[in-house]
Amino acid sequence: MQIELDILQSLGVAIIAFILGQSIKNKVEFFKKFFIPSPVIGGLIISIINLILSQSGLLFVKFDEIIQDFFMNIFFTCIGLSCSFKVLKKSGWLGLKLAIAIIILLPLQDLIGVGLSYILGINPLHGIAMGSTSMTGGIGSAVSFGKIMESYGATNNTTIGVAAATFGLLIGSLVGGPTAKRLIRNHNLKSKGILLERNKEEVKKEINQQSLMQAIIIIALASFLGTFINKLLGHTSINFPYYVGCQFGGLVVRNIYDGFKKDVKIDNVEILGNISLNLFLALSLINLDISAILGLALPMFIIMFAQAMFISIYTSLVTFNITGRDYDAAVMVAGHCGVGLGQTPNAIANMEAIIEEEGPADVAMFVFPIVLAIAVNFFNPIVITFFINAFK
Repeated sequence: MQIELDILQSLGVAIIAFILGQSIKNKVEFFKKFFIPSPVIGGLIISIINLILSQSGLLFVKFDEIIQDFFMNIFFTCIGLSCSFKVLKKSGWLGLKLAIAIIILLPLQDLIGVGLSYILGINPLHGIAMGSTSMTGGIGSAVSFGKIMESYGATNNTTIGVAAATFGLLIGSLVGGPTAKRLIRNHNLKSKGILLERNKEEVKKEINQQSLMQAIIIIALASFLGTFINKLLGHTSINFPYYVGCQFGGLVVRNIYDGFKKDVKIDNVEILGNISLNLFLALSLINLDISAILGLALPMFIIMFAQAMFISIYTSLVTFNITGRDYDAAVMVAGHCGVGLGQTPNAIANMEAIIEEEGPADVAMFVFPIVLAIAVNFFNPIVITFFINAFK
């Protein structure tokens, strides 16, 4: 028997999944240590329960996907609104070099995924799902692009991408530290102890109904603009996912605001973006087909192991050298390993772990988060889209 839930019912189950995941995460140190998102924990539990009910012939629950797409597009609009070229300029020449190192990695991860998929005899789109889509892109990207690749015949691509991204969250926290420490030891690097002006507000702006409403207006207008950008992208030979237009809409609006020296309410935008991300992930994870990855367990392990080995080598040879071969460069290597296999929290945690043991790295801590947000969020969707269209 199959039951189809409507929008509000699906949202209700997603909320339950989030609450369940949050409760488990607060009690289990493993999930906190490796930054496994609460909606992923709870969503996986719900999807496993749904799988058991389905396999036993009792019941299969189908969730509404419209609201999932809504929160996905709002989240990526907020990502676009965080891409300020004015802020990027503050990172200077070092920021540009770091951006180059981050951007070059993206197609290389996809080439590894596609190349090994041919060797292992699986769909190359599955290889892309285990490339920069899930590695640098994370779970959100895996879900977003997974649906597109499934439309091209890559069955259960979303589940494969989510599994790869979850693996990345675990391994990203294990690869970065040892790689950076090896560089510090081999090159006898020392902390410079420089303290940089971070231009942080002395008093955090008050968040209230009015400020949140202003942020909602900005997000709504940016996503509205994004729908027209999508129409323009539709005239190209490349099939861009819908959310890319929303992300570009956010980017355009943010930099127009910067040009007129207007406040985009970024604190509020980030709050709404994080809420949208949590709901998007919860809605996505409750609808996963867990059984899909069983037949690809061995190919997935081989590709994931290759990705982990490659990023350790790449960051040692490229990221470290291009960013100055000093202590701050080594700390940025730890961060790049973290985000190249996991997500931003992994990157920051990797960097802070090195700093706690070896000393301050203020240049790295100032430059890396700024460059990371813009380089990955702006370029990765373009790279993934190119590979999908090349191998669909």
